[in-house]
Amino acid sequence: MSQTVLRSLPFVAIAVVALVDLLAGPRLGFLPLLTLGPTFASVSGSVHRTLAVGGLALIVCIPLARYNDLLLTPQNNLTIATILAVTGAGALASHLRIRRERELANVRMVAEAAQRVLLRPVPRRAGDLRIALSYTSAAAEAQIGGDLYEVVTTPNGVRMLIGDVQGKGLGAVETAAWVLGAFREAAYDEAELARVGVRLENSLTRHLGTEQFVTAILAEVHDEEISLLNFGHPAPLLIRGEEKIRLAEPEMEMPPLGLVSLGPEMAKPHRVPFGDGEQILLYTDGVIEARDHVGAFYPLADRANVLAGRDDPQAALDELRSDLLAHVGGPLGDDAAMLLVRRQARAAMN
Repeated sequence: MSQTVLRSLPFVAIAVVALVDLLAGPRLGFLPLLTLGPTFASVSGSVHRTLAVGGLALIVCIPLARYNDLLLTPQNNLTIATILAVTGAGALASHLRIRRERELANVRMVAEAAQRVLLRPVPRRAGDLRIALSYTSAAAEAQIGGDLYEVVTTPNGVRMLIGDVQGKGLGAVETAAWVLGAFREAAYDEAELARVGVRLENSLTRHLGTEQFVTAILAEVHDEEISLLNFGHPAPLLIRGEEKIRLAEPEMEMPPLGLVSLGPEMAKPHRVPFGDGEQILLYTDGVIEARDHVGAFYPLADRANVLAGRDDPQAALDELRSDLLAHVGGPLGDDAAMLLVRRQARAAMN
């Protein structure tokens, strides 16, 4: 319901009650329904507005009571007392609502500021790679998610991370900070991608609870190939033209970070071909779990062909994001991050 309708609703309610009471005549008493005015005002208005609407209801009540020959009667005195009580309760409810809204706004502002510090911009170019990023935050109160991403150029090549922390709020942001800090350090220090995964797991087990975890994908780009290390995360999409889109499913199923001790001793990356002009889309589950008004999930694999139709990777990813939001028809229920990596054709580089 729009703010304009909510703001006008108290006055409409009082006017309708007064009109119905006048038309019905003295036989029927509708005056107690004047309490609808301050009740509706407390839903969206301030304390002063609620009190003002309650005062208006009293002003309307007195001439109507005289018209109905009820002025100064016990029945009318009870109606006036009811209006005063409802107005007072509505003013208190309005005060508590406004205080809660401010608290939620402050919490969300702090969490979003923390995310902006942690999730720094990714490079748009790295060697022969062109990189695009889309991050859409959920809009439900202070439910900031724990989606994370990073792209770094190291002596061992371009390495990438995308992940999703279990849970929401500032706790998820704190966990994301541990993951990103560990990755940024290990990505430069470790020669093997598997060892980067071990470093992340060791860092998280020192800071996470026994039931917390982080799904993630580590990636490392090689000549004509890309290595993927999947820790319980949705498989990325490999895009080789509009008609050649497939999931890069891991050869070895690994638990999420924080639970790796439940799986094999060490995760082994799997390599997939990644040649000139090809693309890979890494994303979080906020994308594929987005639902439309009838509850249908977003069909990412069917819609990803838009990524092959544009020369600019960022423009292509922005188009996919717009399609995602159109599918949902409103705010997302969870944060959604997408990282698109395109290997530029050598002919285009010359």
